[in-house]
Amino acid sequence: MDTFEQDEIGRSRMLPPLPERMRPQNLDGYVGQQHLIGPGCILRNMIESGNLSSFILWGPPGVGKTTLARIVAKSLGREFYTLSAVSAGVKDVRDVIDKARSNSLFSSGESPILFIDEIHRFSKSQQDALLGAVEDGTVILIGATTENPSFEVITPLLSRCQVFVLKPLCAEDLQKLLERALKNDVILKNKDIEILETEALFRFSGGDARKLLNILEIITGAFAGKPQIVVDNRIVTECLQENVAIYDKNGEMHYDIISAFIKSVRGSDPNAAVYYLARMLDGGEDPLFIARRLCILAAEDIGLANPNALLLADATFRIVHNIGMPEARIPLSECTIYLACSAKSNSAYLAINQALEIARKTRSASVPLFLRNAPTQLMEELGYSDGYKYAHDYPGHFADLEFMPEELKEQKFYEPAENKQEDGLRSRLSSLWPKYRY
Repeated sequence: MDTFEQDEIGRSRMLPPLPERMRPQNLDGYVGQQHLIGPGCILRNMIESGNLSSFILWGPPGVGKTTLARIVAKSLGREFYTLSAVSAGVKDVRDVIDKARSNSLFSSGESPILFIDEIHRFSKSQQDALLGAVEDGTVILIGATTENPSFEVITPLLSRCQVFVLKPLCAEDLQKLLERALKNDVILKNKDIEILETEALFRFSGGDARKLLNILEIITGAFAGKPQIVVDNRIVTECLQENVAIYDKNGEMHYDIISAFIKSVRGSDPNAAVYYLARMLDGGEDPLFIARRLCILAAEDIGLANPNALLLADATFRIVHNIGMPEARIPLSECTIYLACSAKSNSAYLAINQALEIARKTRSASVPLFLRNAPTQLMEELGYSDGYKYAHDYPGHFADLEFMPEELKEQKFYEPAENKQEDGLRSRLSSLWPKYRY
């Protein structure tokens, strides 16, 4: 290694990582989320008017949630406090609130901003400790989450916050970030870098700005001291295979591992499934994220072949929520193995997808009059509820009626799959509804 190369590596190590160096300081430098910060859009209007209220930013990693919160605070000149839900306790929440109450900005009528990263990991007691300060305006809350806040944020707190959904960055956004980094970064602008192909760069980043810039830094670092760096799909792939631990902070390809986990359960391989479960847990994955995926798997891929699977997955989610790690690994393992070993059916999944497609095309289809309630005399005179047969008054608790709208007569959505459980359903439905030819 020559002196120039040593100097270059030394200077790079003294600086923050590339994603931090490229973090924008204002809305004009912010890439993506134009549905929120574009001209005339809700978040930009909130900033420009100064009429700020609490909100939660919900979106995948690396789309700019933390950056956006900082830009809001800087644009409005507000005091900015930050907490991480992973490490902060109730005492930390109360300490920040006490500071906010004594803050000079608050006394002049401008509430400080409290940013909570990964707010979905806040316990109920932590959220309760925060609620009063949000209600009385002691702080303006900005939360960031990768999970649906309606699952994890308590209703009283959620009702006092707007929820803004952030989207993965598109190829155009990623291209803009790439060009900006090459042109403006203190290190990269002095290098001769030629980008021949971007497909692998964008694919591995997965719409995540932080990953894109980390990948770019890995590649340029691998060629430190070279007079020219040429980037193509092969170079990107080779560099990432050699630097997996750098590419992903936990040494795991998050989306690849969760995909392998889901497909292993769907493919009825309990050994592979529990292995990928272990990879996720060892990599620091949120156990509730895994538990949610198990609930979806139970409904989508097992379904009516074994309805107990959904009950077990739901119980697993609640148990994991209540006991946390490390003990949560055991019910997660139990549920994963059970789901992998279970018979499989996606008949319910296919049925609702087909029904939704037809429903969108037949929104004006009229509900048959005999299926409508008749709470008023006028409705009775119009024939509402007339002709309805109460199923329990008939043999076998079944009355032969056409329940579909007129234009959808004999439309079938549910097709029983080939498994023991649904074989019984097919037999029953065939006897009740011969016209559907089950």
